Amino acid sequence: MDRRSFITISAIAGAAMISGCSRPVTNGNNDRKPEPKLKLASQEGVAPGDSLNEKLDFLEEHGFTGLEPHGANLAERVSELENALSNRQIEISAVVAGFRGFLIAKDPAVRQEAVDSIKTILEAAGALGSTGLIVVPAFNRQESLPHQESREVLIEKLQELGEFAARHNTRILLEPLNRREAYFLRILADAAAIAKDTESDGIGVMGDFWHMTWEETSDMGGIFSAADYLHHMHIASRQRRRMPGEDEGDDYTNGFKALKHIGYQNYISLECGSDGDRKETIPAAARLIREQWDSASIC
Repeated sequence: MDRRSFITISAIAGAAMISGCSRPVTNGNNDRKPEPKLKLASQEGVAPGDSLNEKLDFLEEHGFTGLEPHGANLAERVSELENALSNRQIEISAVVAGFRGFLIAKDPAVRQEAVDSIKTILEAAGALGSTGLIVVPAFNRQESLPHQESREVLIEKLQELGEFAARHNTRILLEPLNRREAYFLRILADAAAIAKDTESDGIGVMGDFWHMTWEETSDMGGIFSAADYLHHMHIASRQRRRMPGEDEGDDYTNGFKALKHIGYQNYISLECGSDGDRKETIPAAARLIREQWDSASIC
């Protein structure tokens, strides 16, 4: 998104909030955004069940329509997942990590290992119809290049990966984390700027309400800054990263308003632990999310 587009969307959003408008935001050409949708997903490891089919049965029973598998060994699981999802209302949403190495490593061999293993996962993700593979450029514990060089190298690698992802009808999803986990990429605006600089349809962005709690000035501002690059969301409680609703005051309406403004069409996926029985806390979290989504009128 360029500066003019951001200002335009911000102005429309401000006017909408003042006027009580509940319509999705339009862009600078007055093209109407699609009607926003709430599509719930869960990471495979979060859903209860001793088998994949038990997990899917549970999620389907409670209105979830997306499953987020881990990327490790995904290429060997394509047939398993396709068979399990056959005749269900659940699809693969995003794929989370699972690659080796990292993209801004000081060691070129480690960078190449990341590129090669990411391509293997992207090919499987595309075959499964996934919106994209979640990629963190580096965690704090990983020895990275200096910041400016890291950004230049990252864009170069993402251009190669973005072209590969687009050929397989999927994308890379850059995920900003909070500074305790990854200092290089912390806010959605920076992730969107990197995606923009790649000039690749195969590079997008995802947001995580848990990380956004600590890094964004507001959920709405962060989401607006990513806008059309945003293709996935994670959700957890705001303080302890448990199920939404397990922390006092868990509130996502500010972010949901922004998602409605941009006509968000992708998944909001559980990435969290739980202090209780997940067979009870997951349905409760789903109810909370639906209630807050419905109450998040753009006004």
